[in-house]
Amino acid sequence: MSSAELTYYRLAPTVQARLLGAAVVGLALLVFAGTAVVIAARIDFAWLFVPLVLGIVAVIGFGWWLRNKAYVLRASAQGYRVAFVRGAGVREARWADIQEAVTTMPAGSPCLELRLKKGGATTIPVTIIGIDREQFVREIQGYLKATIKPLDTNSGPSDAS
Repeated sequence: MSSAELTYYRLAPTVQARLLGAAVVGLALLVFAGTAVVIAARIDFAWLFVPLVLGIVAVIGFGWWLRNKAYVLRASAQGYRVAFVRGAGVREARWADIQEAVTTMPAGSPCLELRLKKGGATTIPVTIIGIDREQFVREIQGYLKATIKPLDTNSGPSDAS
């Protein structure tokens, strides 16, 4: 893996749907409020199309962003960065700073906890990630193993005759 290569662990489709559903409810509230303003101000109902069109464009844009840009974890050969997780703890660290990776179940939700050597931890709920839990843990373990330097067994002079 090259040092510039990034892996993005995106939101699970169920989480995306929940967030997009909240955005649609927000759009409905915007249209409701706009309707109340149009009725109270006795202006032309055509003005309702302005917030409606802007809201639809915003919901579509938000859906595109959730599907293509939003991520839970961004990993590279050097380290990781967590986004979209409230209460994750340490949001960014190098793989070399990780003491251990363990699975935990705080509040009954399966999580991967990356414990740092100097204290602190990063907690990532695996249910919000859009890949298989075991595959995710294996990939993170792969990043951690890649940072462990193997011992050089050829440290002495070679005995080539």
